Amino acid sequence: MYRNFHAGIIRLLFPFIFLFSSVSPGLSNSPQVGGKTNVQTKAINKEQKKDTTKVQVSNTTKAQGNDTTKAQGRDTTKIQKKDSLNLQAKDTVNRQVPDSIIYKRTDFTAEDLIRGERLFYGLVYLGDKSISCASCHNTQVSDTLNWNPDALEISRKYLGKNAYALSRVLLKPAGAKMKVVHKGLQLTAEDIVLIKAYMDKFVNIGLKENKPVITNLLLLIIAFVLFFISAVDIVIKRIFKNQRINWAILTITGVFITWILAVNAIALGRAKGFAPAQPIKFSHYVHAGQNKTDCNYCHYTAKTSKTAGIPAGSICYNCHFLVRNGTRSGATEIAKIIAHLEQKKAVEWVRIYKLPDFVFFSHEQHVSAGQINCEACHGNVKEMNRLYQVADLSMGWCIDCHKTRKVNISNGYYKAYYPTFYDSLRAGKVDSIRVVGIGGRDCGKCHY
Repeated sequence: MYRNFHAGIIRLLFPFIFLFSSVSPGLSNSPQVGGKTNVQTKAINKEQKKDTTKVQVSNTTKAQGNDTTKAQGRDTTKIQKKDSLNLQAKDTVNRQVPDSIIYKRTDFTAEDLIRGERLFYGLVYLGDKSISCASCHNTQVSDTLNWNPDALEISRKYLGKNAYALSRVLLKPAGAKMKVVHKGLQLTAEDIVLIKAYMDKFVNIGLKENKPVITNLLLLIIAFVLFFISAVDIVIKRIFKNQRINWAILTITGVFITWILAVNAIALGRAKGFAPAQPIKFSHYVHAGQNKTDCNYCHYTAKTSKTAGIPAGSICYNCHFLVRNGTRSGATEIAKIIAHLEQKKAVEWVRIYKLPDFVFFSHEQHVSAGQINCEACHGNVKEMNRLYQVADLSMGWCIDCHKTRKVNISNGYYKAYYPTFYDSLRAGKVDSIRVVGIGGRDCGKCHY
């Protein structure tokens, strides 16, 4: 009976328990005062709000704000600005050395000198083209006149100067011709410094000499060797049974050796075709040819002295007091004349025509008395940019001229000193008188 009572109570309370369990989740979200329920509700509410609202907002708003607004702004604006502007400015402005510092550089590695050499010879492309200094400035000895200064000359000129002085000439030239030649020239300060470094090295290298022709020397050595072998075989060894071979070799090599020695001995001391480089590039073609300058204006002692003389700098200054720029050389060569005058130094011209000391020759005798033109001995000077020796100045050359050249007896000199010849010519006894007739072949006339 007791058990039936308890079962009845449970059956009676079961609907209430079921109703309470279904309603309790809805009541947990509403605020309740005091008790465990209120604490749980607060905890759940705060936790949910903190987790959902604040955390969401914090994660979405703050985190997004931090990531997108602040962090992004910091990353993109401040950091990017710092990285892109400050670092870039540091790389381009602070790390980029000014040209004034680059021009003062004096220490160079072997690689720097190699690059400077390649820049000088135009082996490095600057942009879409290469610029070769050697195309205008000779780097080897030449027998033709180049109006531009050679590489050794400009290297010596700028040896004691810094690269900035060279940059002024390359990038901002003053002369009219140099402005045309250097127009559009684009070189950085680093390029100019490397070129200047190689130019300083070139002072010690110098101009390359042309290789001498050794054909005759080589043949002479071979001839001597064959001659010696044949002579030894004839006298000692007797390797060849037929001695005619040895005698043929001896004859041929002997004749060849004698001919080589004789020709070179005769040419010893003669310099036909000699055309040395002068300290100033003076052109007879420009002065005597185009400008029609009389030879005697510069060589004013030719009519009254033994030698024609080398003109003094003051003669050049008569014209170049006003003329300071040439059409071919610009201001470079004329500036050398002015510099010598200001420093009171004579220009050290290289003499081309020179006779041995035991030979007497007078320009006065030939120019004034003989009335011989300059071209007879010196060639067509009016067409020579670079003067060279035309005749070999041998005694045979002089005597051949004396044999064929007629004397102009009508001038006062021959009339006074050779009256017999003058009277014979006037009387018609002779049609002409040559130099040999008045002692042009006498040894004492030239050698005394």
